Amino acid sequence: MNLATAGRPATEPPSDDGFRLVLVEDDLGDAVLVEEMLSDTGLRYSLTVARSLSEALTVLRRQDCDCVLLDLHLPDASGLPLLRAVQRAVPDVAVIVLTGLADPHSGEAAVASGAQDYLVKDHVDAQIMRRALRYAMSRKLAEHATAELMRNQLRAEENVRLERGLLPAPLLDSPRLRATTRYLPSREAALLGGDFLDIVQDADGAVHAVIGDVSGHGPDEAALGVCLRITWRALTLAGHRDLELLALLEKVLVAERTHPAMFATCTILTLDPHAGTVSVILAGHHEPLLIGAHKAENLPAAYGMALGIAPGRHEWRRSEFALPPRGALLLYTDGLIEGHAGPDGQRLGAAGLGDLIAQAPRLEPGEFLDHLINAAQSLNADRHADDLAILHLAW
Repeated sequence: MNLATAGRPATEPPSDDGFRLVLVEDDLGDAVLVEEMLSDTGLRYSLTVARSLSEALTVLRRQDCDCVLLDLHLPDASGLPLLRAVQRAVPDVAVIVLTGLADPHSGEAAVASGAQDYLVKDHVDAQIMRRALRYAMSRKLAEHATAELMRNQLRAEENVRLERGLLPAPLLDSPRLRATTRYLPSREAALLGGDFLDIVQDADGAVHAVIGDVSGHGPDEAALGVCLRITWRALTLAGHRDLELLALLEKVLVAERTHPAMFATCTILTLDPHAGTVSVILAGHHEPLLIGAHKAENLPAAYGMALGIAPGRHEWRRSEFALPPRGALLLYTDGLIEGHAGPDGQRLGAAGLGDLIAQAPRLEPGEFLDHLINAAQSLNADRHADDLAILHLAW
């Protein structure tokens, strides 16, 4: 049976069509009384009446509904199992339970089981009905918002744990060497960007490091950066070196990138602490900085093409340099230097970074990197538009 009416003009209708109500009531007399009370509420509504659970489920599957008015005693179901059947059918719809005067405990139990409210049939008037409908829908909306917030928080916590697990833990065994890193993605609320870095020490004591930058800033670039970093570590620990290693990294990049325009720049180096030398190969990336006593100089390594620009050409060259007994190497991505160096619009660049290092106070490596980042961002009016990764390797 369908009792559809425009009712009286609504002062605060939930939608253009007013409340969409389904009354589940097997007593036709009680159904008419509910309809009369609804007419007196001043709300705009449409009402459909079902006289059993099976009929109600059919109605609820076929039409949209804002609120169900549910009698707990029907020919084919009763009590809390009846309520749960309706909740399973329409979990996003508010439910108001109707009880008899002698059975208020059923209403309380229903609310405890998830109903938004209950009404005692013989104690309901238009004002109470109006309030119950509005409050029930408000409570349901609040429940939805709370549940969605909890789901988002859980999802965010899972993402944080996943991203933290994908950030590298340096594998260094020598007490003479100390690696310090900083990583700042450009995407808001993200822990990973398209930049990547890693450092490992092999059984012979040689230290291998990589830093790179995947073109772009989105989640696809972040995923590719993680893939390249993990691939580099696995290949390095398996004994692959230099040009062969870069060629294999490029193969992985080409296979894993989501579109053919994606590429990656990177620097790989191998430091031999016994010989006091470092070899460097650049694939479209910045030279490392050799840091001494309050000064920094670029290691003038030979440039090569970025990975993925022209797959298979392998135009990379290995450069070797002698190292001082004490010092540090600084590897970084362009997020550190591409910002402005002041209001005149000039970029900071490698030269500006060298000036910041020369002016920096004497600090521990972690504080030193934080100082560089803060100084660069301060010059850039505290803007941070690109991923940023830094590796400081001291001996």
